[in-house]
Amino acid sequence: MIFMRSVRLPVLFRFAVLGSFAALCGCIGVGPNRMQNDQLAYSRALGETQKREMLLNIVRRRYADPPTFLDTTQVIAGYSFSRSVTGGYYGYPASAVSNYLFGQGSMSLAENPTITYQPLTGQQYAENVIRPISPSVIMPLILGGMSIDTLLRLTAQSIDGLSNVRGLGSGPFGGGSVRFYLLLHDLRQLQIAGAMTVRIASEEMNPDDVPGRKKGREQPDSDRKAKKAEHVYLVLSSTSDNGLLAVQAEVRRLLHLPPQTQEAEIVYGPYPKRPGQIAILTRSMLAMLTQLSYEMEVPDEDVKSGRTPPTIGQIGIETRPEVVIHSGKRAPEETYTSVYYKKRWYWIEETDFQSKEAFTMVQVINALAATSHGTGAIVTIPTGG
Repeated sequence: MIFMRSVRLPVLFRFAVLGSFAALCGCIGVGPNRMQNDQLAYSRALGETQKREMLLNIVRRRYADPPTFLDTTQVIAGYSFSRSVTGGYYGYPASAVSNYLFGQGSMSLAENPTITYQPLTGQQYAENVIRPISPSVIMPLILGGMSIDTLLRLTAQSIDGLSNVRGLGSGPFGGGSVRFYLLLHDLRQLQIAGAMTVRIASEEMNPDDVPGRKKGREQPDSDRKAKKAEHVYLVLSSTSDNGLLAVQAEVRRLLHLPPQTQEAEIVYGPYPKRPGQIAILTRSMLAMLTQLSYEMEVPDEDVKSGRTPPTIGQIGIETRPEVVIHSGKRAPEETYTSVYYKKRWYWIEETDFQSKEAFTMVQVINALAATSHGTGAIVTIPTGG
């Protein structure tokens, strides 16, 4: 006759082992838990990558390389989760050494993200990089708190004939006009004091008035909807401050506006089409990146050897570039962003808030200039191992 020997293991220990098996077998919400961490992690990684790409394109332009943009169009984070548990209890006769509880379990979680990239080419490259950005896209950024002087230094080639720095072939200071920077300084003072803003107005266009459409031609119902045209106006707000009134008068003088003008429409072009307008000849993304590259710091030996032209100096009341980019054989441990290009590091300092703010403007403008992607080359990279 066989007898089973009583369990010698402590009761609490048995419950602990059984509890761990139960926990392993319990419900585990993989998706929600991973989303809390992964969404922010991918967002941070994408933001850092975009900063480095933008800085690299600025450096590339300085050395006559074309800018390239590779957009991340899709990130699919796939997970696989598996678990298994086995266990039991052995009881021996009285002659056995002991009784024991045994068990084993395993659990694995694997992440296999797939990231899809699409390079800008052809028509999309022309629209996003080469074509000038409309003033109606740029000027509303002022309403978001962006500094008007920095914004126009980056995006405007000229305002009512007053020229911004033009770059190579225009002398050591890029051919800029001192009055251009005086105008920006005055506009910034008015913006800080709340004595200047912009107004956006939309009006419907007749379908026959849309550019490129032949009048009188029958159009599908989907195309007969009225288009909306946006107009942007510079508004000089009412004020009783004599100092601000003097600055407003100087702005009107520089912009060739009548003395009592309170509002003027902003249009694209080198000069106004009619009195009372403000003409802004805006830059493209390519022109903005090129201008920033001419102002960045480069090694003296690269200039002497002919690899790149000399850095353009600042004129008038300006004492520094919009974005100060440093170079060296080693980058500091802490930077806002940095890239390695042809055996040298280039970076923006973490403590340089003015450069960081202007660089952020460039990224925002680049996002606004982007149009929807058409069918083109797509690179899909599975990153999981």
